[in-house]
Amino acid sequence: MKHLNNLINLSSLRIGKLKIKIPIIQGGMGVGLSLSKLASAVAKAGAVGVIATAGIGMLEPDFASNLKQANERALRQEIRKAKQLSGDEGIVGVNVMVALSDFDDLLGVAVDENIDVVFMGAGLPLKQPKTIPSFAGMHTEFVPIVSSARAADLIFQYWQKHYNFVPNAVVVEGPLAGGHLGFKKAQIDNPAYALEKLVPEVVSTIRPYADAFKKHISVIAAGGIYTGEDIFKIMQLGADGVQMATRFIGTYECDASEHFKNAYIQCSKDELEIIDSPVGLPGRAIHNEFLAQVSAGIRKPVKCPWKCLKTCDFKNVPYCIADALTNAKLGKLDNGFAFAGANAYRVNEIISVDELIKILVKEYEEAVLAATSGKKSASGIA
Repeated sequence: MKHLNNLINLSSLRIGKLKIKIPIIQGGMGVGLSLSKLASAVAKAGAVGVIATAGIGMLEPDFASNLKQANERALRQEIRKAKQLSGDEGIVGVNVMVALSDFDDLLGVAVDENIDVVFMGAGLPLKQPKTIPSFAGMHTEFVPIVSSARAADLIFQYWQKHYNFVPNAVVVEGPLAGGHLGFKKAQIDNPAYALEKLVPEVVSTIRPYADAFKKHISVIAAGGIYTGEDIFKIMQLGADGVQMATRFIGTYECDASEHFKNAYIQCSKDELEIIDSPVGLPGRAIHNEFLAQVSAGIRKPVKCPWKCLKTCDFKNVPYCIADALTNAKLGKLDNGFAFAGANAYRVNEIISVDELIKILVKEYEEAVLAATSGKKSASGIA
């Protein structure tokens, strides 16, 4: 448990050589929900803006016939736009799913464009891709996303043995996150897998690696973080910062269509459901007619000239998730659906990224004051 002294101001987050003024990572949201517009606005506000690479080239004219080149081209364009819009001091990252069939290529593009940080989830990033010179000593920071202390230990142990280096940060994502989840269905509502339990476990697991390499390794908590009070509480459990995605959907700068954003604003808590994704993982989404039809056994036409996800058995899936999520991004929710975190029903208005960051900081400060006041009262101090 961290001490409350000197916590009234939200402290900066360090990831290796990067010093992030506001310890908030905007989660990468595909397909096409967090591109250069959102990422640059978050970076300008002092947090880390993240471009999602999953399906990033879907709107390129040659995507169907030229998957890899379309993705690489689109990613390069979005990184350059985000850097230009955010300015020299803005910190921009990309989220590259390990499960993507072009993971290595996209990682190479990001490094080639001098991206500040790469977040790697949906699989264990063990082997260093041939498309990058090294995990160590580069401009780019490499941060794995895990859903357990065991996964963190596997990655850190492998990197230590093979590269004599370990990541400068790790994201631990709990079961309240949106999109694909790294948990079995039975684990999602099990208190043993709650983020509040996972964070201290990961902090404890990576401590020996921090000692061995004589450096601080930041733990970033994700999944269900919605308010500044949530940030305060999870940082009291050992987190150095947080990753948030759902709340950034409710911003003007989010790259999703207005129809997509309205799906969040209009949804109720009861409409959030856990679905079986075609890629073999459970996911949290907003119920709609498309998902109702899939649940009823209605198959959607699937034409796949490539395999964008390693785990997708495209010949036997009921629908193409890449098509469904692209349609959703464009607002065509009759032919797609919206992934969402457990708190999506709390989004009730659209505001600017700058205003959102200010609200989160204020909520955090109020939480610190409330905790400090409670501590004084318990001690008999007026």
